[in-house]
Amino acid sequence: MQSRSNRLLITFSLMTFAWGAGAQAETTPPTEQKPVLGLDSAIKLVQTARAYADAHHWPCAISVVDDGGWNLASARMDGAPVVAGSDLAQGKARTAALFKRPSDDLEKAVNGGRFAAVTAGLVMMKGGQPVTRNGQVIGGIGVSADTPAHDDEIALAALGALVD
Repeated sequence: MQSRSNRLLITFSLMTFAWGAGAQAETTPPTEQKPVLGLDSAIKLVQTARAYADAHHWPCAISVVDDGGWNLASARMDGAPVVAGSDLAQGKARTAALFKRPSDDLEKAVNGGRFAAVTAGLVMMKGGQPVTRNGQVIGGIGVSADTPAHDDEIALAALGALVD
C-alpha cells in the first residue's frame, strides 16, 4: 500500500512541475531572433559581384560567408588572375565577418605599426567587407581580382544589392 501512495505522490509532483513549467513558458516574453545571412542572399551577392566584375573586365574569385566565417557561396570566374584567389576571397570574407569591419582595417593596423595583428590568423588585405542587416554583421563578402582597389570596389558594389 505504501508503494501506491509513493506512486501517487510522484505522479502529483510531476504533474505540478509540468503545470508550473508550462505556465512559466507562457509568461516568458518571446526573444528577438538574430538576423542571419541566408543562402539566397549569399547567392545574390555572388551574382551581383560577378556581374559588376564582368562589366569592368575584372575576372575574380568571390566568397560569401556567414557571421561565423563559414562559406555560404563562392565562385571563381574564368580567367581569374590569382591562382590562390578563391582562398584569399574566402579569407577576406571571413576576416570581415569575424572582425566586423573591412579586411583592410587589419592591413592598415599592421602598416601602422600594430604588428601583433598578424597573429590574429586572418587575411589582412583589401577586398573583404562585412555584410550587415539592421545594423548587425551577419556575414562577409571577399573578392580577389587583379588589384586591391578592384577587389574592394567589386565587394562594395555587391553589397549595394542587399537592402539593410
